[in-house]
Amino acid sequence: MNPTAAILLIGDEILSGRTKDSNGNHLAKCLAELGIALHEIRVVPDDHAVIVSALNALRKAHIHVFTSGGIGPTHDDITADAVAAAFGVGISVRDDARAILATNYDNPADLNEMRLRMARIPDGARLIDNPISKAPGFSLGNVHVMAGVPVIFEAMVAGLLPSLTGGAPMRSISVRVDNPEGAVAAELAEIAARFPTLSIGSYPFVTDSGFGTNIVARGFDAELLAAVEVEIHKL
Repeated sequence: MNPTAAILLIGDEILSGRTKDSNGNHLAKCLAELGIALHEIRVVPDDHAVIVSALNALRKAHIHVFTSGGIGPTHDDITADAVAAAFGVGISVRDDARAILATNYDNPADLNEMRLRMARIPDGARLIDNPISKAPGFSLGNVHVMAGVPVIFEAMVAGLLPSLTGGAPMRSISVRVDNPEGAVAAELAEIAARFPTLSIGSYPFVTDSGFGTNIVARGFDAELLAAVEVEIHKL
């Protein structure tokens, strides 16, 4: 059975609409290729208690939890503290994290008190490499904490995922049906019942010529996907 995962996106800027999330979408695709089944994406504000509650719920429900955001140098970057609280461990500036962070500054004086917040690591955590801005993420237990800036997040994901054990890669097929959902819903329900181990969804669209439906099937068995594709084409 493939490992399961959840993504916790942290930040008021996402909930306010100021920032459009791309990290969840990027990681979802990467996890599918690795064979880790993503079951949930949750968005929470920069609120310590809310983050702690979400972390504790998700880390008990899934094999892996990936977080994005809230590990920068400003007062509202509280993810590291929330992770430490969720696990009941201490947190402090760690020498190895400080040494890595220092390589990003030519003048040692530029590594000021606020920037040192990015070297605060919960006790017992393993560092996640950040090849772009050097400020490391970290893994504690089954929680993997990474930056919110997309280019940095994606680089950290690329370094982290090879260390995780996945399963069979998630595969998918997509079939365009030039009929509205209502015209194929009954037959599609029958197909879904015959292939219970596959996830089958319908996604309507509109063109100048009328309504249509994209039908997508997802699963880990290539032979089953080929068989269900034949059935869907009959619609």
